[in-house]
Amino acid sequence: MKKRGFLPIVTNWFDRLFIGIYLWVAIELFWLRFLEAFVPLTFAHLLSLAVALLILTRG
Repeated sequence: MKKRGFLPIVTNWFDRLFIGIYLWVAIELFWLRFLEAFVPLTFAHLLSLAVALLILTRG
């Protein structure tokens, strides 16, 4: 029986890495557009890293 993650598709480690990097870029661009005036970009880096690691390990 395969271990299932929270992603709704069947993935291997490379797929999860790609999704994590894609979301990393999306979070950074969203942050630069809407939130950088209020919160430093360092928090976007930390949030992006946490999301990418979560997807890579648990996705």
